Amino acid sequence: MRSSGSGKSGGRGNYRGAGNNRDERQGQGRPSKPRPEERRYDVGPGATQDGPKSGRGGAARGGAKGGPRRPQQGGRTEPARSREYETRVEERNRDRYAGKKDIKLPKTFPGAEQEGERLQKVLARAGYGSRRACEELIEQCRVEVNGEIVTEQGKRVDPEKDEVKVDGLTVATQSYQFFSLNKPAGVVSTMEDPEGRQCLGDYVTNRETRLFHVGRLDTETEGVILLTNHGELAHRLTHPKYGVQKTYLAHIVGPIPRDLGKRLKDGIQLEDGYARADHFRVVEQTGKNYLVEVTLHEGRKHIVRRMLAEAGFPVDKLVRTSFGPITLGDQKSGWLRRLSNTEVGMLMKEVEL
Repeated sequence: MRSSGSGKSGGRGNYRGAGNNRDERQGQGRPSKPRPEERRYDVGPGATQDGPKSGRGGAARGGAKGGPRRPQQGGRTEPARSREYETRVEERNRDRYAGKKDIKLPKTFPGAEQEGERLQKVLARAGYGSRRACEELIEQCRVEVNGEIVTEQGKRVDPEKDEVKVDGLTVATQSYQFFSLNKPAGVVSTMEDPEGRQCLGDYVTNRETRLFHVGRLDTETEGVILLTNHGELAHRLTHPKYGVQKTYLAHIVGPIPRDLGKRLKDGIQLEDGYARADHFRVVEQTGKNYLVEVTLHEGRKHIVRRMLAEAGFPVDKLVRTSFGPITLGDQKSGWLRRLSNTEVGMLMKEVEL
């Protein structure tokens, strides 16, 4: 046991001795490099040959193997930095970023000094597809701004002032929304009802933008009613000057005379003046039950019901199937749908917008 212990001690002694001999051999030849713990960690112009070059490399960051380190959270260590090094870094950063908060970024595209937005961006936001798809519309000369066809990319427009059209139809460049609701019977044509009855506002409660209805429908009348936040369009669609036509399907009980259509077109005397239909036809007949279509551009209250009742045919059921170019189609009762860009353009064209 003792001999083993002395053997180990001798091993350690031999190792130390070997190390001393190595130092002596190095002392006779070229000077040895300093140990890691003896190296300098300062950087910059004052750095010596023993120090790092220009503040770069592992030694410059205090990361030389075996160099002094300071403890870090989690049991890990990070290289130590001298106070002089930290001071130089702080001064360099201060000089680099001082006074540069107000520097404006360079304009990297032609026409950046102009005001407005890129045309393809405006078209994409309006729902005409991706920006690349909108660029193709411009390449095909299908887009015009203020009456002039755009032939080059990069055109900038002001959505608030400029008139943009695609295929001759006006584009709603601002944040407008347009919907068509198939109003069920029993729904009041108001956005709010103080009596708590079901109203149009109940169908758009999840919309951030406040919408309002275009015209009205009788409570018991079903069919198309438009909702939007475009005030000027809503005003023109209901103004008699523009004569936007509305079409209704009415269920009446006959028999009906052949001249009923002529009487409606010539005009029916009502309490508030004559009311005239633009078009009349019988759509379907089953015995004495008739489904007739009436088209007119007036918007007086209960106008279709009053006309047919005055002619001797009270209406059992009434549905509005179209408002201008917007048709009911197969839209189910109580369903709300967003109008397409083409439909919005057709509406605007109808009222000269």
